[in-house]
Amino acid sequence: MSIRRDTEQVQTVIIGAGQAGLSVAYHLARKGVPFVVLEANERIGDTWRKRWDSLRLFTAARYDGLAGFPFPARWSEFPTKNQMADYLEAYAAKFELPVRTGVKVTNVSRFGNRYIVAAGDLRFEAEHVVIAMANYQQPNVPAFAAELGPDIAQMHSSDYRNPSQLKEGGVLIVGAGNSGAEIAKEVVARHRTWLSGRDTGHVPFRPDSFLGRYVMVPLLLRVIFHHLLSLATPLGRRAKARATTQRSGAPLIRVKPKELTALGVHRVAKTVAVHSGMPLIEGGRLLDVTNVIWCTGYRPGFTSWVDLAAFGPEGEPIHDRGVVVSEPGLYFVGLHFLFSFSSVMIHGVGRDAEHVAGVIGSRTLLPNASGIRFHPTGTVYAAR
Repeated sequence: MSIRRDTEQVQTVIIGAGQAGLSVAYHLARKGVPFVVLEANERIGDTWRKRWDSLRLFTAARYDGLAGFPFPARWSEFPTKNQMADYLEAYAAKFELPVRTGVKVTNVSRFGNRYIVAAGDLRFEAEHVVIAMANYQQPNVPAFAAELGPDIAQMHSSDYRNPSQLKEGGVLIVGAGNSGAEIAKEVVARHRTWLSGRDTGHVPFRPDSFLGRYVMVPLLLRVIFHHLLSLATPLGRRAKARATTQRSGAPLIRVKPKELTALGVHRVAKTVAVHSGMPLIEGGRLLDVTNVIWCTGYRPGFTSWVDLAAFGPEGEPIHDRGVVVSEPGLYFVGLHFLFSFSSVMIHGVGRDAEHVAGVIGSRTLLPNASGIRFHPTGTVYAAR
């Protein structure tokens, strides 16, 4: 392998301009470390914009801002997904973070002591690469979905926007976690609706109630999720071990089971197969529906484009607080339980980002082995 002449030299590449990537960018910029952020979407925040239309965040605005820029809404308001998207775009503009949109990274590999980041026809050579996104990126749909009859409209929750996409007739929603419950609540107004899957439980309060706003949510987010359930405590280490070996849906937060029942949503067991073109429910029941929405989550996707020895047998990154020991210069931010239960949450990602940026900053104090000097925006301006 050789480096192409048109390869761009960048000291640090951040992949992803969501809340994780922009948090890392903010802390690197404060340290004067040169970098560039690569974002696959055409606009910053499009990952949020592309989710279903009625989606609102589960946390109030007071917990939805990143370092240096509070979320511009009343502290108790629950922002819409478009408000969150616009906030991220405004955040990058406020701090003049060098984000390149429409650049989808297709491969990360190593060449000598540096990394090669490929994005279509573009190539970047970097000393440090931060992958700032969740590992679970690829929609997870069971193989038997292909056997559904051609008259059944089916889609993954990542493609669902609103009920206008659905055909007349019944709707089966497979997956009874938060996404499935919220979509079920919306579509049952126009369609007979079945929600398939095991009960994941629910939190015993409403986030927008007095108890939720002033007692339970602050306690959970600031104390339990952020400090108690972290790798710094025995309880947190046990919780991460359980989360790694026993993956299950999170408890329902905003929508409660009794509310779904009152609205007319029918609960059924797990969808296990397709028979005669119709979904088959555990126990032998066939459902004659015209729509199926797969709220079945995502599967790991890093190993399909990151060609580095940084993963365990299940495709999960092996790291120490986001720093990959086996690949010096490679980092992850935005993973579930990277350091604490709050690592994947907007209010918790900043601590992980600051830690990783600190490690990069300490390592870039060393002489640059490539002989390249960098402009603060992340582009080359001279050779030593």
